[in-house]
Amino acid sequence: MGDMTNSDFYSKNQRNEANHAGEFGCTLQELRSLMELRGTEAVVKIKETYGETEGLCRHLKTSPTEGDLLPADGIFIQGNDLKIDESSLTGESDQVRKSVDKDPMLLSGTHVMEGSGRMLVTAVGVNSQTGIIFTLLGAGGEEEEKKDKKGKMQDGNMENNQNKAKQQDGAAAMEMQPLKSAEGGEGDDKDKKKSNMHKKEKSVLQGKLTKLAVQIGKAGLVMSAITVIILVLYFAIDTFVVNKKQWLPECTPVYVQYFVKFFIIGVTVLVVAVPEGLPLAVTISLAYSVKKMMRDNNLVRHLDACETMGNATAICSDKTGTLTTNRMTVVQAYVGDVHYKEIPDPDSIPAKTMELLVNAIAINSAYTTKILPPEKEGGLPRQVGNKTECGLLGFVLDLKQDYEPVRSLIPEEKLYKVYTFNSVRKSMSTVIKMPDGSFRMYSKGASEIVLKKCSRILNAAGEPRIFRPRDRDEMVKKVIEPMACDGLRTICVAFRDFPSSPEPDWDNENDILSDLTCICVVGIEDPVRPEVPEAIRKCQRAGITVRMVTGDNINTARAIAIKCGIIHPGEDFLCLEGKEFNRRIRNEKGEIEQERIDKIWPKLRVLARSSPTDKHTLVKGIIDSTQVEQRQVVAVTGDGTNDGPALKKADVGFAMGIAGTDVAKEASDIILTDDNFSSIVKAVMWGRNVYDSISKFLQFQLTVNIVAVIVAFTGACITQDSPLKAVQMLWVNLIMDTFASLALATEPPTEALLLRKPYGRNKPLISRTMMKNILGHAVYQLTLIFTLLFVGEKMFKIDSGRNAPLHSPPSEHYTIIFNTFVMMQLFNEINARKIHGERNVFDGIFRNPIFCTIVLGTFAIQIVIVQFGGKPFSCSPLQLDQWMWCVFIGLGELVWGQVIATIPTSRLKFLKEAGRLTEKEEVPEEELNEDVEEIDHAERELRRGQILWFRGLNRIQTQIRVVKAFRSSLYEGLEKPESRTSIHNFMTHPEFRIEDSQPHIPLIDDTDLEEDPALKKNSSPPSSLNKNNSAIDSGINLTTDTSKSATSSSPGSPIHSLETSL
Repeated sequence: MGDMTNSDFYSKNQRNEANHAGEFGCTLQELRSLMELRGTEAVVKIKETYGETEGLCRHLKTSPTEGDLLPADGIFIQGNDLKIDESSLTGESDQVRKSVDKDPMLLSGTHVMEGSGRMLVTAVGVNSQTGIIFTLLGAGGEEEEKKDKKGKMQDGNMENNQNKAKQQDGAAAMEMQPLKSAEGGEGDDKDKKKSNMHKKEKSVLQGKLTKLAVQIGKAGLVMSAITVIILVLYFAIDTFVVNKKQWLPECTPVYVQYFVKFFIIGVTVLVVAVPEGLPLAVTISLAYSVKKMMRDNNLVRHLDACETMGNATAICSDKTGTLTTNRMTVVQAYVGDVHYKEIPDPDSIPAKTMELLVNAIAINSAYTTKILPPEKEGGLPRQVGNKTECGLLGFVLDLKQDYEPVRSLIPEEKLYKVYTFNSVRKSMSTVIKMPDGSFRMYSKGASEIVLKKCSRILNAAGEPRIFRPRDRDEMVKKVIEPMACDGLRTICVAFRDFPSSPEPDWDNENDILSDLTCICVVGIEDPVRPEVPEAIRKCQRAGITVRMVTGDNINTARAIAIKCGIIHPGEDFLCLEGKEFNRRIRNEKGEIEQERIDKIWPKLRVLARSSPTDKHTLVKGIIDSTQVEQRQVVAVTGDGTNDGPALKKADVGFAMGIAGTDVAKEASDIILTDDNFSSIVKAVMWGRNVYDSISKFLQFQLTVNIVAVIVAFTGACITQDSPLKAVQMLWVNLIMDTFASLALATEPPTEALLLRKPYGRNKPLISRTMMKNILGHAVYQLTLIFTLLFVGEKMFKIDSGRNAPLHSPPSEHYTIIFNTFVMMQLFNEINARKIHGERNVFDGIFRNPIFCTIVLGTFAIQIVIVQFGGKPFSCSPLQLDQWMWCVFIGLGELVWGQVIATIPTSRLKFLKEAGRLTEKEEVPEEELNEDVEEIDHAERELRRGQILWFRGLNRIQTQIRVVKAFRSSLYEGLEKPESRTSIHNFMTHPEFRIEDSQPHIPLIDDTDLEEDPALKKNSSPPSSLNKNNSAIDSGINLTTDTSKSATSSSPGSPIHSLETSL
């Protein structure tokens, strides 16, 4: 089966079940459930079911496959010393030794590190473990569309020749599946749902902004309409009623000009009121952030992820490669009677000891193990081969020594005898012949084993001294146990010299491996990245809970979690293993219950030995939890294929750019190009900064809006003419919309953003402090503008601009009002930089060159408009003293800002917040329309392929009738098929169904019960479906019915459906 192609695989499976079983002696489903087992469980299962691997080989006609990257799942049947690196799939940082009797399971996507062997292929493509994860991600969306097109072409011929379906390629037959009669009753529902399916859910910020913009727009429209009506009525009453003038035909053009002027004023009020700069501000802010985040090593793949990250309340992080470096490293050493807690200084080690140490490590390790320079700049050196040996070689390099010259001096073929590492010896030894004919053996292994065989140890001078059992006990207590408590793996390096004659009996291992001299004991671990503890402390201070989810064992995980600062001694927290976690969250029927998850997740800090499904379950459980008032916003980090589903499910998925697999990157929203957890803190800062930038812009814009609208409205009502002319209003609109959004949306983030808790989804965009600032500044500006409007001409001793005739030249009076208004906006823009009531509004102003440029640029253009604008801008040039007054009144804004800051917000109870997203609006329309079905981004992508089916729905319904007729003739004499529950939310197409023979543990997302109406009469009532299910570890049968290819779907019948696992 190893050399079969995918299409062979499908077409063979597509024949009926009896033939299938006869040909292979086991079903794909059985192989699937077998591949989900590990270690001894798998061995027992193979023995019980097939009688050893030879039996399984006889069942499956097989040819072996071997290589570096495993392309398929399979069973190890023979070979020697095979070690597999499964870290990309399971997160297990150690290499896994494979043997026929201990752990024969080989998984696709993992790497062969040592040894060789033969495997029996049990699953390829979408049925392999990596394939299943890809399917969970819906990574094959594009291919599905192509297949759908192919399926469509075949639909046309189906009515003429039903039998052709039997010979069609299996994949195409699967794509035909939605035509089957079982879906007949559901066709109409799906048609209704299709419109909802492809709606892109708005991000929280977009939702709040849209709502606010609509409200402001409506208010503006009402104000402009009232302005026009009042102007027209006032003019008509004043002219025709009070002054009793007649409407003369020759006066019509003049009256029309008046009405046009009124209409223009109305439109101007509307233009100023509508905040068209809002979407621009969001886009600028996000785009600017994304560009800058690239410098902070965050490659953003989805724009809204940037903003969502600012609201994150939880981070579920992988351990291997994210919090740690994913490379074994020596971090402590005991050399020359001294216990070094970090790498010792090379000068502090005696020359003799150093030489022995370098030789012992360089020679007594596989020559295939080496350390290569990093692939990418800034990356860590690459480790090739056994990770523990790489750690020891790295120790040599850290001591400023080099192992290559030693190896070139004594090449592999010159090694006299090698005792390879095995589980019995727990050590590895290499014998070399010295130039004088004597022999030297270097040995390394687990410290508790090797130290027992040591009778001497090198002292501080590099000379051997006697090493008694009581010395050893003391060393265990003072050196080895403290290292083990720190989560380190201890390795002892030793040597022994043998005389040239008589030559020792190399086969007598017990005698050879004794009387050793200990060179050093080292503590090895996969160390925490140096910047991680500080990053995690910042997260916790910012109100974000960090949880570690790893495939490693619980002791290592707990030790690393303490070093990172995820858990602190004395705190009330949980550290669970995957099995215990599953036991606690499932009821008697094996279904996951949200209430049970809610009891665990708030205290859970470490989840060890977890499968990809556990990670997904946890993330989904936290997101769906209603235990806390704010919905949790979860970020997930991961680098392995196994992290894919959780990355997709999370609100924000972070993948590692250097160590990450393609599956992880495909599923993520942001890629950390330096694999550094501290880059996540930068992402949080930028996310919060986006939110604050929008708030700053809103605070500024709403002040301008309120003032401009009120001035235009009252001015028009009292003086029949707006003090701010149409073109001037448009210039103000340009300043406050386009330029201000550029200036305020490009503020760089500060560390202060991490000192507050996340805002949460229900936090209003405009807080009470902001509302206080908006109204406070509006009062100042309106007071001054109305003062200038009604008594300005007396103050400046100039002609009044009020009640001027229709085409009079621009007046100095109204120019001063316009200029003062713009100056006040400019200085208020500086006030708007702070939204939390801070006093120092100039803080960090020079860090934002764009802001400074825009403020100065606007000021320069304003001078040009006033002095040289003339009639188009309705401006008359001003004197220097008039300019000084305008700037002085503008500067008053900064002083007034300080006055407002002194008023405590808590006193102003009457102020309302605005721009809140209520609970009801938070639920996207899709969810309201679709009862219990939940649509998230992953599922939306999963369903992309389905759209082609919807377009051809009319044709499909015709074919459904044909198929029904065809099936009804098939069922005569056969038992009726069992009822089923469909799992739309798990898979793209309705053909993927869970068989009722298994307990109902739904997959991945909320399911609703949809029975085939025609078969309901005969079906036994299904066990209740759980509402907050998530993926499960094993035991799920997914079957695909190919009723199109003339097969019944009754499991009891000889003509059984094609089974495939997705």
